[in-house]
Amino acid sequence: MYPLKFRPILKSTIWGGDKIIPFKHLDCTQQNVGESWEISDVPGDESVVANGADAGKNLTQMVREYKGALTGEENYTRFGGRFPLLIKFIDARDDLSIQVHPDDELAMRRHNSMGKTEMWYVIDNDGGKAHLRSGLSRNITPAQYEQMIADNTICDALSDYAVRPGDVFFLPAGRIHSIGAGCFIAEIQQTSNITYRIYDFCRKDKDGRTRELHTELSKEAIDYSVEQDYRTPYTPCKDRPVELVSCPYFTTSVYHLSGPMTMDYSALDSFVIYICMEGSCTITDNEGNTIEMQAGESILFPAATQHLEVIPSGEVKFLETYV
Repeated sequence: MYPLKFRPILKSTIWGGDKIIPFKHLDCTQQNVGESWEISDVPGDESVVANGADAGKNLTQMVREYKGALTGEENYTRFGGRFPLLIKFIDARDDLSIQVHPDDELAMRRHNSMGKTEMWYVIDNDGGKAHLRSGLSRNITPAQYEQMIADNTICDALSDYAVRPGDVFFLPAGRIHSIGAGCFIAEIQQTSNITYRIYDFCRKDKDGRTRELHTELSKEAIDYSVEQDYRTPYTPCKDRPVELVSCPYFTTSVYHLSGPMTMDYSALDSFVIYICMEGSCTITDNEGNTIEMQAGESILFPAATQHLEVIPSGEVKFLETYV
């Protein structure tokens, strides 16, 4: 098999901005694009291969055809033949709703779906004006939570962070969160589209309607514990992998390369995804397949990949993630 690029799935939203289209070098007139789904196996939003002999097939078809050679043998068994990760770029001109996602047990019981643990990597912060919310800042009970929704004060109980490029937030299922205005981020998450909307700032859509809130559903899903700091600490370093997150659903590292590097995946029983945020590079796999990657692109390397040779054009910065 060979490295795979996919056609982006663009989502217009009431809070979307204008960064995604130029970032991904797309010739597109679509407005208010808040999300670009880079690699998705969500039913109804399956990514379509853009290169090679399998161009035109969607990701569901690819997993069905190549099985463990694409996903990894253990992943293929563990996730029942579904691709386990959803990769996005998100551009927030305005605040997204306050929301929470259920864990695997609750999502399976209610929706026959995986839960949604995710992480964010901040690519841009709109000149220093961006912020986001992650986690509870003080202890509240479910009853207090419900009252704070009713009287529009729930934001008073949330940790709010000014962010800068390179900031990382890990969001296990159950953690209340919201991407704030000015954030441009890469998101890695479980393959799930289950979201409970907690609060939407009383705003209305183009038809003058407020969006549905899921107050009762979210009460059981929320993790009410409080942490001192919800940011993910790490020390940036050039020309070596820097691990950001390791959890049962994905392991993610950031690379900032100024010279060639050989990646050894021979002992890894998983696909690998690169998500490029800055610069560009040429990548050659152990079978001699060569592919170019530039900022705004995401590439899926099948589990059958043994080695990759990455040669930057100057410098390149990308995320590496696998299960």
